[in-house]
Amino acid sequence: MAKKVLVTGGAGFIGSNFLNYVLRQRDDWEVVNLDKLTYAGNLENLKEIEEKPNYTFVKGDITNNELVNYLFEKYRFDYVINFAAESHVDRSILGSEVFFRTNVVGTNVLLEASRRFGIEKFLQVSTDEVYGSLGETGLFTEQTPLSPNSPYSSSKAGADLMAKSFHHTYDLPVVITRCSNNYGPYQFPEKLIPLMIINALNDKELPVYGDGLNVRDWIYVIDHNRAVELALENGKPGEVYNVGASREMKNIEIVKLILKILGKPESLIKYVKDRPGHDRRYAIDSSKIQSELGWKPSFEFEEAIVQTVEWYLKNKSWWERIISGEYQKYYETQYGQR
Repeated sequence: MAKKVLVTGGAGFIGSNFLNYVLRQRDDWEVVNLDKLTYAGNLENLKEIEEKPNYTFVKGDITNNELVNYLFEKYRFDYVINFAAESHVDRSILGSEVFFRTNVVGTNVLLEASRRFGIEKFLQVSTDEVYGSLGETGLFTEQTPLSPNSPYSSSKAGADLMAKSFHHTYDLPVVITRCSNNYGPYQFPEKLIPLMIINALNDKELPVYGDGLNVRDWIYVIDHNRAVELALENGKPGEVYNVGASREMKNIEIVKLILKILGKPESLIKYVKDRPGHDRRYAIDSSKIQSELGWKPSFEFEEAIVQTVEWYLKNKSWWERIISGEYQKYYETQYGQR
């Protein structure tokens, strides 16, 4: 009997990579992808699976109680995977309300529906940013106190706490994953790696915040997707699993590496005023998911970053359509006449 799975935010970067990955691997899932198609949602990411009989796309907002209830009533989901989120720190600094509405209120709507309809598992996809900032040493573990520093990370921390409370109060089978910085195909060009690749290809300045020495722990998006699948199926309800590939890099090192891969000069680098409240260092201890669920990263950074750069070279039309805004017309072309 196929599992019926609601995936929210499946047209975004991580969600679309997950759907492409999981629907290539298995036909024992019937997936409904609920996505609002904000600026970061791109249905072109999902062209290879859109005609699959076990895939359905629904345009809608996770904060819409009526729609969410209708979908739960119609499909009787077994699993919910909540990728849907406003996720860019800079945008949260410029305007925080939409982050709390989507990330906190939207998660609550999904949790309430999941409780009423008695689902088997609810996976909340979160971020290492809920832990705040590390000093020069140490790693985030699942026991690290939450100490979010941006409107974005505080909204994700609020959603995590609510998900945990639904497990404690209602015994809803909730699992939370907290992942480090992702990179790979289909990442929206506002994020560090695609922004630097595209600017370098266009011989434009590469803006680097502050001194460029902020450290992030990087993971290839497919490794993250495998962890999400494992945590959903085998994760223990009420537990948090950190997901990281133990690959710390300073931002400036990433930028210089991209320039080197593309054969572009470092003179393109331009240091700009630092982001307000910019966390200095993130680093993940993922030993729990490795020991309990048998997950481990399979992609080496040096190889996967080259693959990522090559993907952006080969898919110039994809990101050019995003920069021009043309990609947002795809929904009407593909679904508007149905």
